Amino acid sequence: MTDTSESRAAEPSIVAGNAEVRKRYAFDDTQDFEDAQRGFVGTAEETTVRGNGNGAGVWDLDAYGFLDGDCPDTANPSLWRQGRLVARHGLFEVVEGIYQVRGFDLSNMTIVEGDSGILVIDPLISAETAAAAIALYRRHRGDRPVSGVLYTHSHVDHFGGVRGVVRQEDIDSGVPVIAPEGFLEHAVSENVYAGTAMGRRAAYMYGAALPTGERGQIGAGLGQSTSTGAVGLIPPTLDITHTGQSETVDGIRMVFHLTPGTEAPAELNIHFPDHSALCMAENATHNLHNLLTLRGAQVRNPHVWAHYLTEAIQLFADGVDVAFASHHWPTWGRERVLAFLSEQRDLYAYLHDQTLRLLNQGLTSLEIAETIQVPPALERAWHTHGYYGSVSHNTKAVYQHYLGWFDGNPAHLWEHPPVEAATRYVEFMGGADTILRRARDSYDAGDFRWVVQVVNHVLFAEPDHTEARALQADALEQLGYGSENGTWRNFYLTGALELRKGPVGTPTVAASPDLLSALTLDQLFDSLAIRIDGPRSWHADLAIRFRVPDADPVTLRLRNGVLIHTTGTAPGERAPDTEIALTEADLRAILMGTADLSDLADQGRAEISGDPGTFAELLGYLTAPDPDFAIVTP
Repeated sequence: MTDTSESRAAEPSIVAGNAEVRKRYAFDDTQDFEDAQRGFVGTAEETTVRGNGNGAGVWDLDAYGFLDGDCPDTANPSLWRQGRLVARHGLFEVVEGIYQVRGFDLSNMTIVEGDSGILVIDPLISAETAAAAIALYRRHRGDRPVSGVLYTHSHVDHFGGVRGVVRQEDIDSGVPVIAPEGFLEHAVSENVYAGTAMGRRAAYMYGAALPTGERGQIGAGLGQSTSTGAVGLIPPTLDITHTGQSETVDGIRMVFHLTPGTEAPAELNIHFPDHSALCMAENATHNLHNLLTLRGAQVRNPHVWAHYLTEAIQLFADGVDVAFASHHWPTWGRERVLAFLSEQRDLYAYLHDQTLRLLNQGLTSLEIAETIQVPPALERAWHTHGYYGSVSHNTKAVYQHYLGWFDGNPAHLWEHPPVEAATRYVEFMGGADTILRRARDSYDAGDFRWVVQVVNHVLFAEPDHTEARALQADALEQLGYGSENGTWRNFYLTGALELRKGPVGTPTVAASPDLLSALTLDQLFDSLAIRIDGPRSWHADLAIRFRVPDADPVTLRLRNGVLIHTTGTAPGERAPDTEIALTEADLRAILMGTADLSDLADQGRAEISGDPGTFAELLGYLTAPDPDFAIVTP
């Protein structure tokens, strides 16, 4: 019987496939390696970044040193090459006055020198890695104060480490925090509403629980992985509201290009006219990006993305000698910048247009994903490869954006859910032992895609079937070994790990106190509503009115399993069962569970009229999200 705990060597078909990759692409092209090393100033002497209040490591600069060796059979050579590039860490000069710290987190921190201080752009995920990055800069460039912070967009790897580079007192004394319009709403809502599910899936996507190494995690394509330190958020003090808006911070002139609905709902590019430099945020990086990230998100429209890349070319290309982003390495030279941006634009436009062409010919998302190939001229450019996004899952995202989940076939309209379907499949196919015997033949033939598809039915019918778990883990592992996409590899290998050794949970938590405190009251009430156990509260009918100084009263009404909140009074609204008067800070505290209403009443900080038990009854209908839910088993 197959060992259920240890990884296996690459099977012959995977070895052959990876060897074919070496022949197919121009591995003798060293331009990216020259660019990734250009401007190197130095790196940290201490290779482990520690934090979490207990000295635990939150980032290891040496974790990917093995990538300097030859690519093994257990890795796609193209992904191995990308891993070597993104693993390079240190302080780099982009142009005079603009520096980047790379390899200290999933993202880059960019530092622009002003008249007396520095502007920090995208301060990484964790305060600990951000502090280490700024310390590295200061060791080489002097102890310059932070004169401004800029978030290019609303994803946590571009703002979460802000408290490692600046204090709230600095902001209160006038240091600006700049962000695109809509940043705060999207930053907090993404990490709170569906944050638990996203976080659990992100554990798979970034391979946070995998060991690094030839048979483990070798990066995520966009960067190595995510740091595991303290996530924070300081709200913006200056919004960028329109393209062409100019701002000067500490003598640093910037012209902004708003790009909403591209890689993030709120995002911007930045032109530095005095440096002939263009920051492309995460809109143009050295890989095909996600149109629908595997951790889960709203679908991004590649038509909009391509439009804004065209606009960036029109606005800035004639005055730019270098383009850089918040991931990967810069591109120097006006002609090379234009080619890079144009090819990135063409890539997203091609996937959009060809997916629509094929869906209008009746192809389903699965069929389109198997049909579309990138044009040869684009495929020859390393930066178009699917290390993070992929042609396969991006074309499915385009289909979903326009047509949704249903492919039009009525046989797919009312399918059984996984466990019920699996039980029937296993019975129809002659039982688990018969399926596994035939699946082993498919495994030996190298048809690992089919193995994981069919053995998945066995696992969902009989999740404790030892041989099924072992075979599924082995097949997932082989698919990981052959994947050019870093996140696919991480998903496959994490699935194998959980089948062999049990759930890994959610190693990183994005819903930090800072993010929760940035929620509006409307968002807080909405976050309660999505935790209501509907069936258990079908017959409940309760109303609570909150009165906060200098604000209209807010009424919560639970009825038919739905929690609705209204501000002021609404037609037909019944009298509340309970009225509670308290400060907004205390209201936030009881909604987030950090304070007890009865304690506040005892302290004279809350006045309760009516039924004092109504709020406790409401809380009793709430369910807690599960950060450890099963993925590869029921």
